[in-house]
Amino acid sequence: MSTDKIHGVDLHDGDWVKAGSIISWSYTHDGETKVAKEVIEAIDDEKNSTTFRVVEGDLMKLYKNFVLVVQAAPKEGGGSVVHWTLEYEKLSEEVTEPYSLLQFCVHVSKDMDLHLMEQAQAQAQA
Repeated sequence: MSTDKIHGVDLHDGDWVKAGSIISWSYTHDGETKVAKEVIEAIDDEKNSTTFRVVEGDLMKLYKNFVLVVQAAPKEGGGSVVHWTLEYEKLSEEVTEPYSLLQFCVHVSKDMDLHLMEQAQAQAQA
């Protein structure tokens, strides 16, 4: 869905949709290939949200803690609005705010939206 940004995702332990599972990502951010290993901390079906805690990888070179929360809020008439929350503690004051990573998340969400819309159109034509 977002092959120019996400190059691979591997399940190391657990299940794709279970808290406690460990997932590794390979991705390109700010023109560099990077990696992240995350633990799914929580899945809230009622709020349509998933919380990921980064435990290893490039982000840990800049941040003591880094948590991503993604929530899909259903829209009236179909579809959803996606909200990303980044919670972090910088290793030092020299570390910049992760605005470009938030923009990365927005672009990945748009790629996913386009993919899902194309799938829906293909199913409607079938």
